[in-house]
Amino acid sequence: MTAPLSDKADTGTALAFPIILSVDTMGGDQGPAVVVSGCSIAAKINPDLGFILHGPRDELEKLVARRKPLRGRCEIRDASGVVTMDDKPSHVVRNGKGTSMWSTIESVRAGEATVAVSCGNTGALMALSMIRLRKIPGVNRPAIAVLWPSRNPQGFNVMLDVGADVRADADDLLRFALMGASYARNGMGLTRPRVGLLNVGTEEHKGRTELKEAYELIGTQAEAANFDFVGFVEGGDIPGDVADVIVTDGFTGNVAIKTGEGTAGLIGDLLREAFKFSPLSRLAYLLAHTSMGRLRKRIDPRRVNGGVFLGLNGTVVKSHGGADDTGVSAAISLAAQLSELRFGDKLAARVAAATHSSDTTKESDT
Repeated sequence: MTAPLSDKADTGTALAFPIILSVDTMGGDQGPAVVVSGCSIAAKINPDLGFILHGPRDELEKLVARRKPLRGRCEIRDASGVVTMDDKPSHVVRNGKGTSMWSTIESVRAGEATVAVSCGNTGALMALSMIRLRKIPGVNRPAIAVLWPSRNPQGFNVMLDVGADVRADADDLLRFALMGASYARNGMGLTRPRVGLLNVGTEEHKGRTELKEAYELIGTQAEAANFDFVGFVEGGDIPGDVADVIVTDGFTGNVAIKTGEGTAGLIGDLLREAFKFSPLSRLAYLLAHTSMGRLRKRIDPRRVNGGVFLGLNGTVVKSHGGADDTGVSAAISLAAQLSELRFGDKLAARVAAATHSSDTTKESDT
């Protein structure tokens, strides 16, 4: 981490837009130019967006000046420090006050922006978010939710947790179910999402003790929380149409998502090799070019770039570190949608209601 540390920060914003997003321009692998370009793409689509951009002022002023859609819509907060992918989260929490990532989170904490967006170090971003924004009442462990391509009509399923914390007990899994259902309802327009609990089989007697306990807890809360609990689901159901929300612990979820990304990359490489095999296969590719284009668009990870940190007093969207401007734009658009829907307030209210209901049940059983 490279950062001249400072306890001072700009306060207040002169921006007057319905939606103001706080964006870390220094977290991506390709630097601030790609992040600013992504903001410009999103701004061109959505006239309600305003941005607080965090990074080196001189460089950002030049980049913004070249993007017509961003003129008059950005406030720049000078932050020359950078959180690298090699920095340990604990070190960033202790020493990161001069970094663009810290400054980005602080704008949400101060109420200047509704959502923070960063392409940076996931562990450091989660650690800073937890320390500066704090967890909402009723949540022991936050979760990272992602959209996974699926056979469902909406085209994607919500999966969480995918790496915020490698552990999760039964109560954590219940909170994940509540937060995932709220995300599916607000972010994907599903009136009554179907929630599945990831396990090694669909039978009720299978799985670890905490999974069996979570099965009972989630089933008990489903009706009051306005979702359908479909019970245990297996790995093959993650991209399927059995459930809209897949709940699991961060260790399993992270392994699953990275396995999926690796498998998708392998299939893409094998297809390219197959179409280059002979003149006839090249001709077949030309004939199937339109269909292949539709397939690429359907599974293009840039379209759903953005993991959402759930369970905090403020919404944080984590963009992939290697995202191009199209991917950054997708993360920005997701952040804008969640902001417009006041997703954070709805999520906190849902968790609070479920916590109260659970506490009342426990009291009546004693």
